[in-house]
Amino acid sequence: MIRVALRGVRAHVVRFVLSVLAVTLGVAFVVGTFAFRGMLSSTFEDIIATTLTADVYVRGSQEVAGDATGPGGGGGGTGFTGDRTLVPADLTADVEEVDGVARAVADVSGPVVLVAADGTAVVTTGPPSTAFSVDPEDPSLTLLDGAWPQPGEIVLEQSAAETADLTTGDTTTVVLGGEPTPVTVSGVFGIEAAAAGAVLVGIDGETAREVYAPDQMVPQLAVWATPSSGPVDEDALAERVGAVLPAGAEAVTGEQARAEASEAVEEVLGFVETFLLVFAAIALFVGAFIIANTFAMSVRERLRELALLRALGASPGQVFASVLVQALVVGLVGGGLGVLAGAGLVRVIRWGLALAGMEFSGRVPLGAPQALAAVALGAVVSVLAAVLPARRAAAIPPVQAMRDDVAPDRGTGLRAVGGTVLVAAGAGTLWLAAHLGASVADAPTGWAWVDDLSPRVLLGVGAGLVLVGVLVGSPAVARGVLAVLAWPLVVALRPLGRLARGNVTRNPRRTASTAGALLIGMALVSVTGVIAASTQASVRGIVENEVRADLVVDSATLVVPEGAVEAVTATPGVAVVDTVRLGLAPVATVDGAGDAGEARGTDVAGVPAGFFDTALDPVALAGDPTSTLEDGDVVVHRRTARERGWEVGDSVRLGEGGAAVEARLGAVIDSQLVGTGILVRDDVFDAVVPAAQASVRIVYVSAADGATTADVEDVRASLTTAVEPFLVVTVLDREDTASAFADQVNQVLVILYALLALSIVIALLGIVNTLALSIIERTREIGLLRAVGLGRLQLAGVIAIESVLTAVYGTVLGVATGIGIGSALPGVLADEGLSTLAVPWGQVLAILGVAVVIGLVASVWPAIRAARLPVLEAVTVE
Repeated sequence: MIRVALRGVRAHVVRFVLSVLAVTLGVAFVVGTFAFRGMLSSTFEDIIATTLTADVYVRGSQEVAGDATGPGGGGGGTGFTGDRTLVPADLTADVEEVDGVARAVADVSGPVVLVAADGTAVVTTGPPSTAFSVDPEDPSLTLLDGAWPQPGEIVLEQSAAETADLTTGDTTTVVLGGEPTPVTVSGVFGIEAAAAGAVLVGIDGETAREVYAPDQMVPQLAVWATPSSGPVDEDALAERVGAVLPAGAEAVTGEQARAEASEAVEEVLGFVETFLLVFAAIALFVGAFIIANTFAMSVRERLRELALLRALGASPGQVFASVLVQALVVGLVGGGLGVLAGAGLVRVIRWGLALAGMEFSGRVPLGAPQALAAVALGAVVSVLAAVLPARRAAAIPPVQAMRDDVAPDRGTGLRAVGGTVLVAAGAGTLWLAAHLGASVADAPTGWAWVDDLSPRVLLGVGAGLVLVGVLVGSPAVARGVLAVLAWPLVVALRPLGRLARGNVTRNPRRTASTAGALLIGMALVSVTGVIAASTQASVRGIVENEVRADLVVDSATLVVPEGAVEAVTATPGVAVVDTVRLGLAPVATVDGAGDAGEARGTDVAGVPAGFFDTALDPVALAGDPTSTLEDGDVVVHRRTARERGWEVGDSVRLGEGGAAVEARLGAVIDSQLVGTGILVRDDVFDAVVPAAQASVRIVYVSAADGATTADVEDVRASLTTAVEPFLVVTVLDREDTASAFADQVNQVLVILYALLALSIVIALLGIVNTLALSIIERTREIGLLRAVGLGRLQLAGVIAIESVLTAVYGTVLGVATGIGIGSALPGVLADEGLSTLAVPWGQVLAILGVAVVIGLVASVWPAIRAARLPVLEAVTVE
């Protein structure tokens, strides 16, 4: 039977080509994902190995929670691990006295803006722009040209110099600590690893400490051991260094620092890998539809052949196995081609990223185990997809299959019931997810086991149930929906429309299965569109409802320079300037006895007392935010209040030691424009956050009362001129602010649409495959139509209409399903600012237009093949 199965594959190669291609595309996505992740991992491993070269590192002993807020990025660390408390730079003197220590160097670095030769700022698409204190003895740095920098000079990493078109001796400007500074390029250096798009600028130690460590507090100290003939005992050296450190500082080995950095990188890359694998799974799932449909139609066509095998003594198990062997061949061939395609895909991605200025490691780690696993995945998916068709083939009674007529299709009643139950269960789950996500109560339903469920998990479960339910019930509604969709074509294109309608409704299971692949892709595209439209509508609503100020001054580096704030304040026409300063401070809950609990590092924002009168108008869930600030108390964000279990009236202690301040929680707010957990008045902020560790995040500007739109535009023009020297600072009105958020959403959507495009391509292949196989199946019918006068162009028209109807049917169900799932998103994602449900009807019409195009494209090859069938041969086919 294996020989029979293989001979069947050879005899009908065309029948299986598109199935092989579907497996190839899905496996290529999986292989590409693993290879891309491996390339990223190897790149960052190289960076870690070449930058963390010291034998011991001295750092803060406590990790702090929250976003990096300081001018140098907030807390301390290697840049790959979580933020930690800072350590005094002058510890280098004590550390260098330790036996076995050759030298200790303070790590001083922070954000920088480099101006290219053409006068524009060098902007990256994600990687950081970092200035650091150059240590000429650092073994990871190699001077390629010129000299190491003195005050007023910089050295550039090779790729940064090429991007900025700067060479040794050129003069340019850098923004250090928020202030534009003219400098001369003293040289160019290289590092052993790929820079991965980062802009690295070396500066002298004096300037670095003045800009990034004015309080002489730094993220870490790098310690090198005295050279010896044998390997360095890092554990012993770290123990000796740790003995001279004060409280709040610790010494770790270089190996531990590198391991922690690698672990942090792997955690991030693991998320990227999971994200991409979701789309790879979607592609394989869609591909499985093509395989299942191919073998279902193949079994249907080969009824007499299979019956003859049964009559000659083949058992049902042997027939079952023969079909699965053919599926296995399809999977193995598709998997093998997918491995090659995936490796090529990653090389193309690396080439594209290199063109965008992001150089990654030249290694694409794809070994034999990964390749074999990918091939096995293709085989497994293919075999599983063919199980049901193989089971039907094995169950064919020989006598029935030897008859000339075909066994009638089973009814769709059970599918209708099953689909309805699944859709109802999914809809109920989506409703519960939206209810739990939108509720501000601690017990939204009153049942603890329900209230503890994750809304996002429920969203995924509900969406899955709805999607599976629609797929299951699709054959039951296919005839009715297709009759409605075909009506205009039946009326306008006689008799072609009627013939095409009859063909697609004759076998609703096959039509539904063919459209199922497109249904999945279009459902996901529609959900993405709903997210985009709802996010943009929500953002515009938030900006219109919450922003009181006329203008907003923001920075691409997320830190507005102090000089820019002074320039804004001095601009004519400006009446009120509300700055938002960010910092990290330990915050502890104070109980009724006055005892403070364990302090946790928390994001704190310092704002003027009248901030909520002139800058923002958030939703007050409890208390009055304005009077709270005026009284010197604390305003807390809803998310933080929920996480900490805080309520209005509770007391907290901010800061530590003699600078600690005890305050009352006076108000709880809900705002998407306030990202910090706690807001306090400026004087309280100054008391608990060291000035050197605070930064201005954003500035709200109000014109004088009674100012007209023209007056505000004049103020904006003056502000734009005032902040122009700072390069990365922009002045936005409310419309611009909303558009800026929308642009960020659009950038993410472009990636999502690109990833979903693969599932649409595979679905297109499915329609091509089904049409081609249906032509083989209907060869005699097509010959008879030609014999009674149907022309070749008319036949091609019938095939095209069938294809369009199938594509539009899958798209209509997919769009309806996607919009239904998307309706639950505002509730589930309420904390992320998704407060308004918006359906992009324009995009829906565009999707339907794309479906027509997909149908027409998919019909080209099958239509040509059908039109070329010789009439006499076709009518004699059995």
